[in-house]
Amino acid sequence: MSIRSTVISHFEQVIKEQGKQPALLSDDLMLLESGLDSLCFAIIVTRLEYELGFDPFSSIEDVDFPVTLGEFINLYEHAAR
Repeated sequence: MSIRSTVISHFEQVIKEQGKQPALLSDDLMLLESGLDSLCFAIIVTRLEYELGFDPFSSIEDVDFPVTLGEFINLYEHAAR
């Protein structure tokens, strides 16, 4: 499974588990407008670290927090290289 599909899968799973209104998961989706709260993002990042074996927020120096879903995915793809 690609990093992109793994990230999207975890977003969809957390949205479902937390009973959030599903947003259209596109690259230009603003994370602050996704309906997810900080707990949801913490769950997603933790699960991705477990599955992928890394946390880009701690492994890349000077990381800017992503604003869109596309930037979030790109951060993970860049850290995997």
